Amino acid sequence: MQANDVRVLKSAAIPTLAVGVVAVVVALLLSGAKGALGAAIGTLLVGVFFSISVIAVSYAARVSPQLMAIAAMGSYLVKVVVIMLMLAAFGDTTAWNSKAFAWSVVVGTLVWTAAEVRAFIKTKMLYVDPEAKVPGNGGA
Repeated sequence: MQANDVRVLKSAAIPTLAVGVVAVVVALLLSGAKGALGAAIGTLLVGVFFSISVIAVSYAARVSPQLMAIAAMGSYLVKVVVIMLMLAAFGDTTAWNSKAFAWSVVVGTLVWTAAEVRAFIKTKMLYVDPEAKVPGNGGA
């Protein structure tokens, strides 16, 4: 993973974790232990899913720009399928509060996405390689 990718990952993970802690406390106060468990699982799901996406896209970017787009779309598809399977498998669960779970996933996703966008905007990346040689320009 490149240094820029690590910065983006940390810039998104830290605010999401902080919001997740708040969600767990709020859910604990409103719905008890089951609410806290639902919020914790939702926050964990967001953190794991988005972290895997950042790592997959970062790795693919080292291979080729075309593979980077495929990794982004593939990781998105996997996330959607896994969330659908989880909702189907645990839709009627009484082990945790499903509303606290759902709200923590929605809020966590919004916070992660906003923080990731902010991190990408603040990251200074070269669009042109200053040391690349231009063909047909005498090697300069």
